[in-house]
Amino acid sequence: MFVAGAGTRKINCKIGDSIMGQLHIRKCQYIMDDLESNCVFLSDGTEKILLISCDLALLLPDFVERVKQSIEKKTSIAFENIYLFCTHTHTGPNTVNLLPDDPTNSAYLDELETNLVQLTCEVISSAVEAKLGYGKGSALIGYNRRVCWRDGSHTMYGDTRKKEFAGIEGPEDPTHCVISIVDKQNHLIAIIYNNACHCTCVESGNFASADFPGESRKLLRQIFDNQLLPVLYLQGASGDLSPWNLMKPLRCVSGVQRMKEIGAICASETAKIIANMEYQHNPVIKNVCEKIKIKIRMPEKDEIKRARKIVEKGEEKEGRWNYVLNWSILKLYEEYKNKSYEEIPVGAIRIDNCAIATIPYEYYCQFGIDIRRRSPAQVTLIAQLANGWYGYCPTIYGVLGGGYSGMTIYWTRHQPEAGYIVADACCRLLYQLWK
Repeated sequence: MFVAGAGTRKINCKIGDSIMGQLHIRKCQYIMDDLESNCVFLSDGTEKILLISCDLALLLPDFVERVKQSIEKKTSIAFENIYLFCTHTHTGPNTVNLLPDDPTNSAYLDELETNLVQLTCEVISSAVEAKLGYGKGSALIGYNRRVCWRDGSHTMYGDTRKKEFAGIEGPEDPTHCVISIVDKQNHLIAIIYNNACHCTCVESGNFASADFPGESRKLLRQIFDNQLLPVLYLQGASGDLSPWNLMKPLRCVSGVQRMKEIGAICASETAKIIANMEYQHNPVIKNVCEKIKIKIRMPEKDEIKRARKIVEKGEEKEGRWNYVLNWSILKLYEEYKNKSYEEIPVGAIRIDNCAIATIPYEYYCQFGIDIRRRSPAQVTLIAQLANGWYGYCPTIYGVLGGGYSGMTIYWTRHQPEAGYIVADACCRLLYQLWK
């Protein structure tokens, strides 16, 4: 018998806490809209799976493992059957030490662990006999933000009206996937949906916000007349995507307006897919995980030497951007000089003829397209920032072009082939579930 449970909980930071998502320090002056964790429990009587989505930019693997161990101990659900995702909002609390002068908010993380354990216990205890449906549509919300120049260099963002402009580096992916779960009376238990766009509509704000996933969630709760409806957004392969269309630079709207636009697009497409959905009474639930070795991409000796000089001169002389990026080069060298590789977790989930591929990167869009093209499932969700964060994962074009998210820094530290290795592993795991 298929059963499901779901729940939601606020995970707001405190006023005055640091906000994460930029290379400069910001402090939370107010809560514009609530940060949430939304959770779904699924079981076909044999397999039990927990999916947890948090309105946070990033979570480190060590913290994710700690939380999963706590949940396993409290609920007896196997460690490998617990999946923790981040929506990647750039207006949430500082959960990862990525700046030299802004430490991780450890008190917030301790509170978050308690909240997530309590939430999962409530969700499991709420499980009832259920039905599940899935489908896909199209909603273009994210645009490639990597700009190519005639000299062969690439940058994150740039004025495409300049004569030196030589094209956009990569693709976009408008695929919009939805999983809907209802009880025997057809009342909604939860919605899971997936699209690809960096959560940066209001990224410069000095406030807490779930960005467009929060706006979409609010609208879906209005549409389905349930203000406590759990809505999980799984962020697609969007490491090189942005809410802003760089080919239309004259369209100037505020970040809040763009957040509302994307929220409305996602909510309407999700509702449309649900309206035409057929439900399965006994869907198969399976999952498989694997840890794969990825080599560390270290900076060259002259890069390290130059970075030391810049950091020694300090932020005042070198400017914030240059100072932080070179500090990150030194952080990479110091932390990994005695390590040649990292083991990263990739996973595949089967829910009837619907799949979720899980990747712990800010994954470039092309890789998500590749996985979906090769997937044996009827509907395939690509979920990045799953079970931790290991930085950006660019394509070879990104590595060759350089620029932010392509250059060798702490948060782009894996071998150039990493994205292809991970895509191949995900597809092997998917076929293992469909064999």
